[in-house]
Amino acid sequence: MDTEAFWRALDAAKDSDKPLDVAVVDHLSALPAEEILAFEHRFSRLRDAVYRWDVWAAAYLIGGGCSDDRFSDFTAGLVALGREWYARAAACPDALAEHPAVRIAAAAGDQDVIFDEDFNFVASRAYKRLTGDSDAFWEDWEAYTDALATTEEEDGEGMGESFDFGDAQQMRRRLPRLAALFLGSGPG
Repeated sequence: MDTEAFWRALDAAKDSDKPLDVAVVDHLSALPAEEILAFEHRFSRLRDAVYRWDVWAAAYLIGGGCSDDRFSDFTAGLVALGREWYARAAACPDALAEHPAVRIAAAAGDQDVIFDEDFNFVASRAYKRLTGDSDAFWEDWEAYTDALATTEEEDGEGMGESFDFGDAQQMRRRLPRLAALFLGSGPG
């Protein structure tokens, strides 16, 4: 599944009245097993592309802190936002300060906006529905990624420059709009 097909699948699910993760599972479970694995592969690549310190800093501000597991939920949530917002956040994580849900969450003190643990598992849930076997996805996923490992290169861009998320001054300098929403306008 190429990137365009991935985003089309996500867009189709967004037209449903169901929660996005449920709608994606419904959509994927109607596809052949190989397509579900290909969806997971594209999803993993998109998440890997935003596995960076600057994005993690945005998650830290929005979530009032952010562990490794919680950052996984955040990167899944970025993908779940859709192509436009994913691209904006990937280019400049501070742009998330313009997202309406982030602005509402900042005002309400909601630290869960964007974090989407359930979206991490849409492919495995669809695979289980298709095959009836809860272990089949993980076994087939391992074989799928092993086969890709011989043909696919890592992009190797890394996580960028590390910095102290607890340093309010640095956060204000690096993510000024998000810091203004979540830290206020104080000096440090």
